[in-house]
Amino acid sequence: MKNLFKNIGPGTLVAAAFIGPGTVTVCTLAGVRFGFTLLWAMVLSIVATIVLQEMAARIGLVYGKGLAEVVKHEIPNRTMRVLAIFLIVSAILVGNAAYEAGNISGGMLGLQTLWGNATVSMGTFEFNYLSVFIGIIAFTLLIIGNYKVIERSLVALVLIMSLSFLITALATQPDWSAVLSGLFIPSVPAEGWLMVIALVGTTVVPYNLFLHASLVREKWEGPKDLKAARADLFFSIILGGIVSIAIIVCAAAIQQQHIENASDMALALAPIFGDFATYFLGIGLFAAGITSAITAPLAAAYVAKGCFGWTGSLKSNRFRAVWISILVIGVLFSSIGLKPIEIIQFAQVANALLLPIIAIFLVWAANRSTVLGDYVNGKFHNIIAVVIVITALLLGLKSLWSIFG
Repeated sequence: MKNLFKNIGPGTLVAAAFIGPGTVTVCTLAGVRFGFTLLWAMVLSIVATIVLQEMAARIGLVYGKGLAEVVKHEIPNRTMRVLAIFLIVSAILVGNAAYEAGNISGGMLGLQTLWGNATVSMGTFEFNYLSVFIGIIAFTLLIIGNYKVIERSLVALVLIMSLSFLITALATQPDWSAVLSGLFIPSVPAEGWLMVIALVGTTVVPYNLFLHASLVREKWEGPKDLKAARADLFFSIILGGIVSIAIIVCAAAIQQQHIENASDMALALAPIFGDFATYFLGIGLFAAGITSAITAPLAAAYVAKGCFGWTGSLKSNRFRAVWISILVIGVLFSSIGLKPIEIIQFAQVANALLLPIIAIFLVWAANRSTVLGDYVNGKFHNIIAVVIVITALLLGLKSLWSIFG
C-alpha cells in the first residue's frame, strides 16, 4: 500500500482533468433523466480511457518524448505533419482556453453552493470575485513550477472530491440491484444516444493523452518504471470512474427534472438528505473545478512545447506564457459571465474530429518498433484498440451531426 501511494501521480492528474465541471454536469443530467440506465456507458468509457492512456504512458516512458514530438518525428509527409500539428494546436490550445472558463465557473458554483452568491454589481457591469480566487490558487500552484508540488496538491484534491461524491451517493441508499443492472446490461432509452456520446466524450479526453505522455517523464525515468506507471493509471482511472458513477447515482435519487448542474442537484438533495448533502456536493464540485482549472492550462503548455520543439522545464518563460494565457482567458470569461459560444463550438467540433484521429495515430505509433521497440502492442491489445477507435469514430460523427443539427 505504501508503494502504491508512492507511485500515485500522473494517472491521478489525468483523472483530475477528466472529472471537471463538464463531467459532473453530464453525469448529473444522465442520472436525473435516465436513472441508472446509462451506467454501462461510463464503464465503457473507463475501459477505453485505460487502454488509450496506457499506450500514451508507454510511449512517453519508452520513446522518451510526448505525443506531439512523436507527431513531428514519425510522420514523414510534411503536409500531413503540418496538418496534424495545426489540428492538435487548434483543438488543444483554443479548446482548453474555452473550456477553462467552464472549469473555473464550475469551481465557483461549488463555492456559491456553500457560501451563496459572490457577484459584485457596478452599474450594468457584474463581476464574480470567486473566479479570481480560483485563478489565484491555480496560478500559485503552476508558477511554483515544481511537478511534485502540483502532483501532491491535485492528488489531495482528487481524494477530497472522491470522498465528497461517494459519501453523498451512499447516503441516497440506491437500489443496488438496479445499479448493477445499469453497470453491466447495456440499454439505450429513447433520446439516450446523445447522452451516451456526452458520457464517453467527457471521459475520453484527447488532451489527456498528450498530458499523460509528458507527465510520466516528469515522475519516472524509462521502461523499467512501466509497472509503476500502469499501477498508477489503473488505480486513478478506476477511481475516477467510480466517482463519475457516484455522481450518476446521486442524481438518480432526485425525482424532479429541472436540474441543470451539480449545484442544482445539491439543493434538490438537501430536503431529503439534509444540509450535509449540499456541503459535500459543493466541496466536490469545487474540487472538480479547481483540478481541471490547473490541468487544462498545464496540458496546453505541454502540447505547445512539443509541437514547437521548445526546450526547458516547467519554469521556462514560453511554457509559462502558454498556461498563463489559458488561465487568464478562463478567469476573464468566467468572472464577467461571457460565454464564448463560437469558440466552444469550435472546440467541440475540433475535439470530435481529434479524438478518433489521435486514437488512430496512437495505435499506429504503439505498433512502430522505431517508437516502442520491444514494447509494441500485442495482438489482443490491438483488437481492443481497434474497437475503441471505431467506436470513437462513430461517436465523433454522431457528435458532429448533433452539433451541426
